[in-house]
Amino acid sequence: MTHEDPATATAPAVVAPPPVLVVEHDAEIGCPLVGQLGADGYRARLAGSAEHARALAVSDPPAVVVLGELRPRRAALKLLAEIRSGGHGAWRADLPAIVCGAPAQEPDLLRAFDAGADDFLAHPPRYLELRARLRALLRRAPARSAHRLAVGTLRIDLDACAVRVRERPVRLARLEYELLGQLARDPHRVCSKGELLHAVWGHPAPITTRTLDTHASRLRRKLRAAGGERWVVNVRGVGYRLI
Repeated sequence: MTHEDPATATAPAVVAPPPVLVVEHDAEIGCPLVGQLGADGYRARLAGSAEHARALAVSDPPAVVVLGELRPRRAALKLLAEIRSGGHGAWRADLPAIVCGAPAQEPDLLRAFDAGADDFLAHPPRYLELRARLRALLRRAPARSAHRLAVGTLRIDLDACAVRVRERPVRLARLEYELLGQLARDPHRVCSKGELLHAVWGHPAPITTRTLDTHASRLRRKLRAAGGERWVVNVRGVGYRLI
């Protein structure tokens, strides 16, 4: 019988906890939910408004969204409709969504499912029931590659090194593609020129060069020619952001 040397044993793969976005204007309801989800191993974040939810969805795309109550009334359903349309470049249209509303108001329940809800719970949700519904929903959700990025009508497959705009393929040079990938990972954030030169070209320190500006200009033209929006924005004196 052989014994595996602990020093050379292969460590088990670490599975990242699924990110959950809780959207709820009442912090007295939302904060405890986020805390309980965190204690159960989820990476949960709380948004108190639709605008805040969009920002969080861009910086850390959720695996599932829990929509509670927002102001004004039915703002949560408007946000769900926005998600299903893939609006604002922040959402993927097939994002699993649980809506929490008033079960006594049957029209609200019907509106939630008409808007694209995957599940419905009474508001405020009982935590153990919410957790069970989340687990079931995540099991049913199709696995998605972490190597695919979507920003509005722009699609980037990092494994295949493929870029599409409005489903049209866009041919990019290698460095243009790498620059786009850097910007698309956090499309609203301004990346400094030094950061981009280091990440794409490997320059260890800021240097005086027009290389980045030239590639950014070419990338912008190619995306626009394919029917793209106003992408690759030059923030004067700082760097670039995608949108």
